[in-house]
Amino acid sequence: MQTDNIKQKAHRLLDQLPDQATWDDLMYQIYVRQAIEAGIQDSDEGRTVDVKEVRQRFGLA
Repeated sequence: MQTDNIKQKAHRLLDQLPDQATWDDLMYQIYVRQAIEAGIQDSDEGRTVDVKEVRQRFGLA
């Protein structure tokens, strides 16, 4: 993962939004970014479950 600080990441995120973006658009982008980074961190730290195991737990084919 990149070592940029949060302020640099926020500036890049803002620069990628269209000029007519709303506060909701910005909040959504922040939420998505945060969720993706949390998922990557979970994966890196071994806190994931294989899809086959999830299917078995929930009785899915």
